[in-house]
Amino acid sequence: MFSENTIAIVKSTVPVLEIHGETITEVFYKNMFEKNPGLKDMFNMTNQKNGTQPRALAGAVLKYGAHIDKLEALGPAVETIAQKHASLQVTPEMYAIVGENLLGAIKEVLGDAATDEIIGAWGEAYGALAAIFVSREENIYQERENAIGGFRGTKAFRIAKIVEESSVIKSFYLERADGEQLPAFLSGQYIAVQIEIPGTTHKHTRNYSLSNFGDNKYLRISVKKETGKQDGIVSNYLHSHFKVGDELQLPMPSGEFTPTLNTDKPAVLLAAGIGITPLLSMYKDLLLNSKRNIVLIQCVLNGEVQAFEQEIKATQNERVQYVTVFSHPTDADTAKNKHQHEGYISKEILQKYSTPDSEFYFCGPTPFMAKTKQLLAEMNVADANIHFEFFGPQEDLEMV
Repeated sequence: MFSENTIAIVKSTVPVLEIHGETITEVFYKNMFEKNPGLKDMFNMTNQKNGTQPRALAGAVLKYGAHIDKLEALGPAVETIAQKHASLQVTPEMYAIVGENLLGAIKEVLGDAATDEIIGAWGEAYGALAAIFVSREENIYQERENAIGGFRGTKAFRIAKIVEESSVIKSFYLERADGEQLPAFLSGQYIAVQIEIPGTTHKHTRNYSLSNFGDNKYLRISVKKETGKQDGIVSNYLHSHFKVGDELQLPMPSGEFTPTLNTDKPAVLLAAGIGITPLLSMYKDLLLNSKRNIVLIQCVLNGEVQAFEQEIKATQNERVQYVTVFSHPTDADTAKNKHQHEGYISKEILQKYSTPDSEFYFCGPTPFMAKTKQLLAEMNVADANIHFEFFGPQEDLEMV
């Protein structure tokens, strides 16, 4: 795909980009948004402000440069990014904009050190990567268009009902405004919700996992109202302003964090906080479409903020263990014996509810994700049996 000279130049510049990578990506986003303000609609601008998105892009660029001669190693990462892009309706034309601004940022930050030869090599490398994404994303668009209830672009969905699941979580049940069949999706997938908020200069896009499975009438998203965080602008607006009858323009569901159905390995589903949403969908899928034994471990602050307890208990059978871990149970929780464990996820808990061949699926806040990943490593769980959903830079899971 590349000449030996291009490979050598790209790999030789990786150490320099490792030093300046975040600065380059910060300049890249700044310049791109100044020239193309409409692209802000496709990004979580809170992640721009707190540096999460620039760090993620810097990490991806470095990984690509380091593996430019072994691109097969990037397969899983490419699929994750392609799914995210497809949820946002990224078009081939956007790759030219990104490429121009990324190369410009490298030149701006590195100055004379970014010779024409280096810019040319990275331009060739970026062009090849863009072609990979354009091809894969077009395949995804076609697959979805041809799926049951499928379409390209977005369709209007109407809020049919709203249910308060806990003191901080509301579920929004969504139906097709045109009355057509709901789009097919895989458990664990998410949809990109884009809303306009008065007083802000751009649309706001957030990914919300589909929290139900097997319902042919509604898609369901369950949103935690964030407090004391910059990221709460969208969740607070959904909680306080959206009502039954309101409409949202939604794309087809996306994501590759989905369970394996045709295996006998026990499935251990680990959720913390709002991370319960994709795992609840997986749990119902596994109940309906597999014969696997299932352990669902829900880690939560206390019973007041716990969601879906009754829904889960109502679907339990002999293949299911439902385990609750409360970090700060209330007196009422203790009196009712609402939880089996107090504190945080631990190796003892994981070992108690798993077997040597169990597969683990987990989702939740960054500290929970990092701790769970660490514990599974200490238990010598094979990488093939570890699956998780995390939207930030993977490096953040090693730093907590």
